[in-house]
Amino acid sequence: MDFLKSAKGKEWITQFVYSVGGNLIYCIGFNLLIVPMGFYSGGFMGMSQLAGLFLTQGLHLPIPPEANITGIIYFAINVPLMYLGYKVLGKEFAVKTLIMTAMMSAFLVVIPIPKAPYVEDYLTASIIGGIICGLGSGMVLRGRSSAGGQDIIGLCCAKKLPDFSVGKVTIIINIFVYGLCMFLFDIEIVIYSLIYATVLSVAVDHVHIQNINTSVMIFTKKIGISKAIMEQTGRGVTNWDGEGAYTHRTSYILFVMISKYEVAQLKKIVRKLDPDAFMIFTEGCSVDGNFEKRL
Repeated sequence: MDFLKSAKGKEWITQFVYSVGGNLIYCIGFNLLIVPMGFYSGGFMGMSQLAGLFLTQGLHLPIPPEANITGIIYFAINVPLMYLGYKVLGKEFAVKTLIMTAMMSAFLVVIPIPKAPYVEDYLTASIIGGIICGLGSGMVLRGRSSAGGQDIIGLCCAKKLPDFSVGKVTIIINIFVYGLCMFLFDIEIVIYSLIYATVLSVAVDHVHIQNINTSVMIFTKKIGISKAIMEQTGRGVTNWDGEGAYTHRTSYILFVMISKYEVAQLKKIVRKLDPDAFMIFTEGCSVDGNFEKRL
């Protein structure tokens, strides 16, 4: 109980709520809007759909049409990726991903697929479905976990390559998936499936704010802030000595590069030591060099 009341405990609860809520939102959008329209997702979810189609229509296995086996297949093909996530992103991430992937698979099986689509217009369904599913996927990533599939590959690439993001990796994988769909399905279905996947990728990158680099300039007359930032965030800080043009008093100028996810933490550190500090935040900075991209 004391752990849940601590700062780390509260952060864990927040991450858990983001992850579970995001998983549920994604599965609701997918089963209620995307599947009834006959759309195909990109990435590993799309591969799972195609595998399910092969099992039912190719091998003619006696699987009831109302049973959604996509979730079961999705979990099975994610097992090898767990090892990759463990090696690159750590044990905690791998365990959380295993739990979230199992949860997503269960949601996909449990949430019923309507016999008649709720939204019958193809374009509307693809856009709304992409926004809802992208919101859910982004929330899972924001909870510092993953629902598996291309998210694991995307996060591993983002860890090693600063210019990569989860959404970009998703689009790359989709080229392969939808290239295959072009030979199997009606071109109209493929086009609207592509619209859905693109909207989803854009939504993910907007919600997954760890992708957004933020530069911060801090103007303060107190000492010790640089040390506190480095100790509590692990980020490097550059210091300059300045002088107020009006007061002619010595002022300290600090510069630090963080992700947007860390903005609230940085503000809390600075305000605790100097409530009068002046801070400037610039989002969307391009970074080249030794900058640790945290996920």
